[in-house]
Amino acid sequence: MDKQPPLNEGWLEGLGPYTPVIKDGKLYGRGASDDGYSIFAAVSSIAALQGQGVPHARIVIIIEACEESGSPDLPFYVDLLTPKIGVPSLIVCLDSGAGNYEQFWITTSLRGMVAGDLTVKILNEGVHSGAGSGIIPSSFRIIRQLLSRVEDENTGIIKNEAFYTTVPQKRIEQIKSCVQALGNTVYTEFPFVEGAQPVTNDLVELLLNRAWRPALSITGAEGFPALQSAGNVLRTHSSLKISLRIPPNVDPVASQQTLKKIFEENPPYSAQVTFSGDKAGPGWEAPALADWLEEALNFSSTTFFKKGANYLGEGGSIPFMGMLGKKFPKAQFIVTGVLGPQSNAHGPNEFLHIDFTKRVTACVATILSKHHTQFCSKQ
Repeated sequence: MDKQPPLNEGWLEGLGPYTPVIKDGKLYGRGASDDGYSIFAAVSSIAALQGQGVPHARIVIIIEACEESGSPDLPFYVDLLTPKIGVPSLIVCLDSGAGNYEQFWITTSLRGMVAGDLTVKILNEGVHSGAGSGIIPSSFRIIRQLLSRVEDENTGIIKNEAFYTTVPQKRIEQIKSCVQALGNTVYTEFPFVEGAQPVTNDLVELLLNRAWRPALSITGAEGFPALQSAGNVLRTHSSLKISLRIPPNVDPVASQQTLKKIFEENPPYSAQVTFSGDKAGPGWEAPALADWLEEALNFSSTTFFKKGANYLGEGGSIPFMGMLGKKFPKAQFIVTGVLGPQSNAHGPNEFLHIDFTKRVTACVATILSKHHTQFCSKQ
């Protein structure tokens, strides 16, 4: 139920993080789709069954408030409450995405993440650029060299094989199915500036990049003065926040250690280079679907969307999914959500597609009913 910071800048006129507005069938506001709706959807799906006298199995709802911070406390409470939770046969997570608003979407995988601060220091104090440039290597040029050890700046390809895994053939086939359903919206859903293009026009490659390949992002910087106050000075240091998304089944701790070694070993010009990792979370791959669940997914999607369910690997992380997978290895998983095209979680103008959310909730209720038929009616 926790949310990202409000990000007050960039919201359209009349919209804001704390101003709930319904417009064109969408509810705008911070956390509307990520993930404030999920508690209400979970409760509503159960209430819908009970209101119609439809039986369901025993259900435990877990609500946490630190997912956006990596769920550091959740494993403790899951362990503490294991006697009450029991051994679930089905786990439903309502915190993921959707390729479109026309069918029920199941998340098949999530990437992990390694993050930290990379700092290059070359001077003890700032030096006049006229006097020092050409003699002193700039900390920014050195940090560019270090980034090139990890990423090919021309293609975005990550160079070290330690950050890769083999993509299962079934996931490749599911991605091809997604491409047929989504077409160019694979990339047109993003707010590119006019004339800008994605890294490739091969849609299958784009989805493979997002779900099953590592990718480097720079999400923050320090050591740089604001433009209006920048002088002709060689700065003492440059610091960048590094975010490396890693595929499912790649060890995040080992990846963080590898990244540290790549950055710190043999620094250019013998500069002081430090990489301080602050996050190392695993990715996740869904277990194979049981026949009854695959049938239930398609039945519910066809019932409420008139289209079968579709399967999509997500590029983001849900930190607790790996933990739940290890804790309950025999459980089936439904990871779904309402983060469809342009819903813009974590950014300005975040919205909840109301009709889609109602249909997703109805699908979940139907699957819970099918679960009861599978596991309880036979007892």
